[in-house]
Amino acid sequence: MIAVILSFSDDPARLELRPRHRELLGGLHERGLLVAAGPFEDQSGALLVFDTDDEAEVDAALAEDPYYAAPGVTIVSRKRWGIVTGGVRG
Repeated sequence: MIAVILSFSDDPARLELRPRHRELLGGLHERGLLVAAGPFEDQSGALLVFDTDDEAEVDAALAEDPYYAAPGVTIVSRKRWGIVTGGVRG
């Protein structure tokens, strides 16, 4: 799995892109590539968990969505992540 952490600034420009962004996330989830995604409760950023170890596949998914290049959105980190115990509830 690959976890991607985003940071959001106060720039509201990203909000125009959010409805389409959420549609694209839904498509990635339906394809089985995206396990879970959502903003942090304080709206400072978001977490995306991809069910792949293929960095190129994650790169392609991120490149397809203009949200990630919007003012106010920064990709802070992308790291391989594994579940040791428990799971992700949907």
